[in-house]
Amino acid sequence: MTSSDHLLGLIKNIPEIDLLLRSSFGFDIWRTHYGDGLRLASGSPLEPIAGESAGGAYFLCAEQDGRRPVVFASSEGEGGLIADDLADALEIIISLEWQDCLGFSGGGDVEVMQVSAQHFERSRDKHNPEIFKEGARVAAALSLRVLPLPELVIRLHEAASRTEPDYVVTTDDGDVYDPPFGEHSEPRHGGWR
Repeated sequence: MTSSDHLLGLIKNIPEIDLLLRSSFGFDIWRTHYGDGLRLASGSPLEPIAGESAGGAYFLCAEQDGRRPVVFASSEGEGGLIADDLADALEIIISLEWQDCLGFSGGGDVEVMQVSAQHFERSRDKHNPEIFKEGARVAAALSLRVLPLPELVIRLHEAASRTEPDYVVTTDDGDVYDPPFGEHSEPRHGGWR
């Protein structure tokens, strides 16, 4: 298994991969100031490792069973567990429109997430025909797997479902972030097209 520190070091030392993660996948290791003042409700600290252009932040949690789980906190106040370690998180990030998939999950229904993921994948491929090749380049450089979409959705669902009680994100002032699952099953106006 690849350690988080090793993966972060590779990203820093391979400019092309760093740039692809920033520009195509919203994982910017130079934005670690995003998410200042956040922690887990248990009181456990969060280590910021990356941010994304909308103001969200990725964090490593304390090690458990040799792995450091990854939590994401959005700038809109949603947050939770997305993967059991950084390698798993990056596999999801480079291959799945994961935030949208969670947002259009029907409150955490894995079947709704599967349908949403397929729609978002088609849209992503249409707007960026090179995205699959870019994800494959990142995966090869970081020794990650490129997994089928349904498997990624299941892994994301399983992780996000374990957000409560141990991975609930809070502010230093005690405000609690909303769970990662959105209530919508499809866009309000026009549905999936």
